[in-house]
Amino acid sequence: MEGFSHRLGLPNLGLGLGLRSKHIPYLLQNDPIVDWFEVISENYLDNHGFQRYALDQIAERVPLVMHGVSLSIGSTSPLNLEYLQKLKNLAAQLKPAWVSDHLCWTGINHVNTHDLLPIALTEESLEHVINRVKQVQDFLERPLILENPSTYLEYQCSTFTEWDFLSELSRASGCGLLLDVNNVYVSANNHGYDPYTYIHHLPHERIVQIHLAGPTDYEGFLIDTHDKPVPTEVWRLYKVAQELTGGVSTLLEWDADIPEYEALVDELMKAKRVMQNEFPQVQVVGSHEPIVSNPLVRTSIEAA
Repeated sequence: MEGFSHRLGLPNLGLGLGLRSKHIPYLLQNDPIVDWFEVISENYLDNHGFQRYALDQIAERVPLVMHGVSLSIGSTSPLNLEYLQKLKNLAAQLKPAWVSDHLCWTGINHVNTHDLLPIALTEESLEHVINRVKQVQDFLERPLILENPSTYLEYQCSTFTEWDFLSELSRASGCGLLLDVNNVYVSANNHGYDPYTYIHHLPHERIVQIHLAGPTDYEGFLIDTHDKPVPTEVWRLYKVAQELTGGVSTLLEWDADIPEYEALVDELMKAKRVMQNEFPQVQVVGSHEPIVSNPLVRTSIEAA
């Protein structure tokens, strides 16, 4: 997997949305308007019914990207070769522009917790993840794109910042990066660092895609809920990231309390105005529910 060129030779697809089952009937009858869709890989690995038929129809009209939540690249358990083979088979059929997942671990011995759990950012961990990324890329025969997750705790043993860890990982393994600016905002708030420092210190030539979403404020602690409009500060981070990268594919995620399709398109199209310095004035929405009643991390796997 040596010799990937600038941004791994992958295109700027433009403005896209996460494809959700709620919108599939609409999309089969209407112009999608957006440039591309991101699909949750796990929703289609063993799906040969209507949703898979619909996905094939949509794929004939716009590009797709596969985004996974079960790779568990940071786990100490062996890679799940059965899962990887299914992922490879799906990619061969859908021909996505790329395949992505998260810098995290999700379980032990292939038992999935359905959480995107943080890893310790140490030299040992870095070497471990580099080797696993190389194995995955060799197996899939394509570069892997890894996303920075939202995190709610840090390990005392960590010796890297997350941005330095991702930088070293991408350079040493050849993987690309999916920069989730909402996740940067959430983690920076929760851990007390500067989100702009994070973005400025990444290898911008290796960033393939950007995620946008809206979090929820639980008395000053942010949770990556993906069920709110994108707040002003996340839009500001997005503009900086786009300027530093020279412009990469943008994806709006919305995974709960999902609006009608036209409303999602309107939210996504704000990205064009942001690049002209027209920032939506949106505060992070607060919640009065007890934080213990809400999942700290969601995996975005929809029900079949």
